[in-house]
Amino acid sequence: MNGRLLIAICGAKSAARCSQMLGRPGSSLPGKVALALYPGTLRQLAARAERGVILVTGTNGKTTTNNMLARILREAGQRVVCNREGANLVTGVTTAFVREADLRGRLRFDYAVLEVDEAAFPGVAAQVNPRAVVVTNFFRDQLDRYGELDTTIALIREALKRLPRVRLVLNADDPLVAQFGLLGLRTVHYGLAPHARVVEGGHHTREARFCPQCGTTLQYSFYHYSQLGLFRCAGCGFRRPEPEVEALQARYQGEGVSCVIRRGDEEYVLEMQTQGFYNLYNALAAYTAGTLLGVDPVRVIGSLETYEPAVGRLERFRYRDKPVFLNLVKNPAGFNEGLNLLPANPGTKDVFIAVNDNVADGRDISWLWDVDFEMLETVQERVPRFVCSGLRAEDMGVRLKYAGVDPKRIVVQPNLKTAVATTLEGPGEAAYFFATYTALWPVERILRPRLTPEGRMDHAHRGTSIS
Repeated sequence: MNGRLLIAICGAKSAARCSQMLGRPGSSLPGKVALALYPGTLRQLAARAERGVILVTGTNGKTTTNNMLARILREAGQRVVCNREGANLVTGVTTAFVREADLRGRLRFDYAVLEVDEAAFPGVAAQVNPRAVVVTNFFRDQLDRYGELDTTIALIREALKRLPRVRLVLNADDPLVAQFGLLGLRTVHYGLAPHARVVEGGHHTREARFCPQCGTTLQYSFYHYSQLGLFRCAGCGFRRPEPEVEALQARYQGEGVSCVIRRGDEEYVLEMQTQGFYNLYNALAAYTAGTLLGVDPVRVIGSLETYEPAVGRLERFRYRDKPVFLNLVKNPAGFNEGLNLLPANPGTKDVFIAVNDNVADGRDISWLWDVDFEMLETVQERVPRFVCSGLRAEDMGVRLKYAGVDPKRIVVQPNLKTAVATTLEGPGEAAYFFATYTALWPVERILRPRLTPEGRMDHAHRGTSIS
C-alpha cells in the first residue's frame, strides 16, 4: 500500500468529520485535503474500478442523469462509487472515492459513476481514464467563469481526443453535443422523436444557430426546447444523427412525464412521477448508458420509474394540503424549462425566485434578461404572488416588471426565511421555488422542517415491454 495514499485518506476522513461537526456536507473539503497530501489520490483510487469509470458532463441534467445511472447499476447488483451530492470539481470527485475507502485504503467497487463539471472534465478524465462518457447538452452558463460556450466545448472535445478507447453516449438532438460523434470514437446516440410539445420557431434563447462544422446557418424542422431538435446543415451535410435509443410519444401525464423508449426492435413504456419535460432527456441518457453496460432494459425502466430527485432537482414536498416543488436554476435554458411547468399544470400557484450573485452562482446576472419571463404575462392570472428574494431580489423584481408581470403581484423580500414563509402561506394551490446555486441549500434548509416528502405512486406497469 502506498504510504502517501494512506496518509491522504486519513487526512481526508478527518476533514470530513470536522465538516460534519460544523454542519457542512463535507462533499469537497476531504478531496481537497487528500489531493494536497498526495496528488495521485484520485488516479490511484479510480484505477481500482473493476468494471470502469463512467463520467457524466454537460450543462444541464448532470446530477439527475448521474444519480439515475448510479441507481440503475446499484439495483442491478453492482457496487458503485458516486458523487451523488453534485460536487463535480476534481475535489468533489476525489471525495467520492475517499468516502468509500476504509482507513487502510481498502476500496472495492465495480463502477464509479461521476458527474463532472465541464471545465474540470479534461483534468478528471486524464486521471480516471473513463470507460464511457455521457454528454447531456451545452448551454450558455456562468460566462464569467466558463467564458464563451465555444471555449467549453473545445475543452471537452480535445479531452475526448485523448481517450481513443472511450465509449460516448451523446444527445443526438443537440448539434453542439452531436458533433462529438464525428471524432471517430465508438458512439451511441439518444434523442426524442416529434411530439405534441415541439415548436417550429419562437423567441426562446437558442445556442448553435450555426453549424459547428462549417459555420452555415442550421436549418430546423422543429425544436424540443432551446437548440435541441431536428437539425441539418445545407452547407456540409451535418445533421441530427439517427439515434439508436429514441423516445416516442413523449408527453405529460398527470404530475409526471412518459414516453415509449425504442431501441432496435424493442420498445418499453416509461412513466416517471416527476415533472419537467427535460427529465425525459435525463432518463434517456441514463437508460442508454445503463443498457450499454449490460443492464437488462426492464430492470433499467424499473429503476427510472422509482427514481427520487436529488436536492433541488424538482424535488417534491407537501406543505399542509398543497404540493411544493424546489428547483435549481442557473442558466436561461434551464430556467425556461422550469417556467414551462407553470402553465403545464392546472390550478393556482405561488412562485418564489431567489437569485444570488456569489462566485459559485456567477457574479454576472445579466443572463436573467435572456430568460423567457415574458411567457409569465399570459399565465399570471394563475399566480397570485411572485416572491423575489436573495442577494439580487430587487433585480429579479425589476426583471419581472419589464416582462409584463403586474407589479401588484410582485413581492420583493431579500430575507430568505421571510420570503419562504410568505410563499408557503400564499393563496396558491401549489408553490414553486426556484433558486440559484448558493440560495438553494439555505432555502432547502428553511423549507425542510416545514414540509413532508410527497408520496410516490405505485407503478403497476413497471418495466412493461410492448415489443
